[in-house]
Amino acid sequence: MKRMKLDLNQFECFQCHACCRQEGYVRLGENEASKIARFLEMDILAFTDQYTELTIDRQALSLIEKADGACIFLTDTGCRINTVKPVQCRQFPFKWRFKNWYKICEWAIRQKENLTPGKAKK
Repeated sequence: MKRMKLDLNQFECFQCHACCRQEGYVRLGENEASKIARFLEMDILAFTDQYTELTIDRQALSLIEKADGACIFLTDTGCRINTVKPVQCRQFPFKWRFKNWYKICEWAIRQKENLTPGKAKK
């Protein structure tokens, strides 16, 4: 089956948080740990101890995950640190995406429905 090409120039986040539920590193860039710690009104050492782990290549810190693989900061109402979320999160799906992301991302699902032959555009 041929996969449809999605035009990411049209991407609009619907806040479905599917990307936040995927296992894998959310690497923190320079100063991101400090920025998040300040936002949470935490000491940087307490923040890194409670919410991060060293990546396997020992080159960066990553946010830890919940037992189900979801981001530690994903709540029932969305991202707890949305205003200071890491660049990696902000760059989805432009700079990075996980395998088969288009099957669970609300935007991609809606795009595919609109692009499927025989279906009217909504």
